[in-house]
Amino acid sequence: MSDVEQIPELKQIIGAILFSAKEPVTLHHLRHVFEQTAEQYGGFTKDFVAVTDEQFEAAVAELNETLTQQRVGMHVRSVANGYRLVNDANCGSWLRVLLEKGKSSRLSRPALETLAIIAYRQPVVRSEIEAVRGVAVDQIIRNLLDVQLIRVVGRSDLPGRPWLFGTTQKFLEHFGIKSLNDLPGTEELRRLEAEQLKRKANTETTAPETGATPADEPAPEAAESDASSSTAEERDEP
Repeated sequence: MSDVEQIPELKQIIGAILFSAKEPVTLHHLRHVFEQTAEQYGGFTKDFVAVTDEQFEAAVAELNETLTQQRVGMHVRSVANGYRLVNDANCGSWLRVLLEKGKSSRLSRPALETLAIIAYRQPVVRSEIEAVRGVAVDQIIRNLLDVQLIRVVGRSDLPGRPWLFGTTQKFLEHFGIKSLNDLPGTEELRRLEAEQLKRKANTETTAPETGATPADEPAPEAAESDASSSTAEERDEP
């Protein structure tokens, strides 16, 4: 049997797919690739159609263990509800020189603060972001759109129907998290926001009877500080 005819192991196929893929590969996508391959090429490729999700996951774990043991500078990471090959963190310096000619890939502090507000409050309009930060964010939003960390997700019902912004899958990949639910401190932030809305509703209900002016909401800077410090954690890849 020639080298071309040798049947590869499941982990070999998955490793080749992850190496070639530009985005994280989900189990659903893996299964689709195997089914399409069997339909197009037939032969022994049909044997892999019966592979279960558990077998896929076991093969991914085995592939990651092999890469780690052989110290090849890569490992498999679960990110954005899928799998992808990423470089080892201690190799990052050389990759930054190779890919970016020494330029830093880190976001500026204003960009991180703006991104944190969008991540925790999305969908959010520009005016709300500026109300939290206290400065204009037009250029920062354009930069974040350019690097595909945020996107336009719709229009608000506010006068003028301004754009609503949210994060992208690339945002999840950049910070190495599976979903927005994994953002640090999201549950606490949601609890505080719920309490804030409840207090506001109670104030608006009682204000006409007492003649009192609704109290100002807690300063948003506190939420901004918590969000930015949590989201500013960088992934361990360049």
